[in-house]
Amino acid sequence: MNSSLVEVVKELLKETFDGPGGNGSWYVESKPNSGIFGTLAKLSAEEASVPVQGTTVAAHTDHTRYYLWGANTIIRTGEKPKFDWSESWRIASVDESTWEKSQGELQNEYNTLFEKIDTLNNKDDVVVLEEALGSLAHSAYHLGAIRQMVKVINDSL
Repeated sequence: MNSSLVEVVKELLKETFDGPGGNGSWYVESKPNSGIFGTLAKLSAEEASVPVQGTTVAAHTDHTRYYLWGANTIIRTGEKPKFDWSESWRIASVDESTWEKSQGELQNEYNTLFEKIDTLNNKDDVVVLEEALGSLAHSAYHLGAIRQMVKVINDSL
C-alpha cells in the first residue's frame, strides 16, 4: 500500500478524533481539542443528554462508536456483522459513569482502527483502507453534527 496514502488517512483520522496537529488543520477548527474527543470531554453527562432536534450528543457518540465497531469487525473477520442501526441510536441520555464509559469505548474502537491502519502494507489490505475511509467520512460528519449541537446546548444553558 502506498505509504503516503496511509499517512494521509491517519492524519485525517487524527484530526477528526484528536483535533488538529501543530501545523493547522484540514477541516476542523484550528484550536486545541476541536476533534471528537476534545469536544466530548468538555461536556457533562447532563449536557450530552440534552435533546437537540430529536437526538443527543450521547446518541451521536454511541452511534459513532457502533460504526467504528462495525468497521473493526469487518477488518478483523472479513465479514460484515449484522448491523442494527436503530440499536446504535438507543442511548439518549447518560449519567456521569455511563458518559465516561461511552467516551472510553469510542476511544477504544478508534485506537483499534488506528492500529490496524498501521499494518497497511500491500494490495490485500484494500478492506482496511475502505473501512478506514468510510470511518473517516462517517466520523467527520458526526463531529460536525456534535459541534453544532454543542452550540445549541451552550446557548440554552
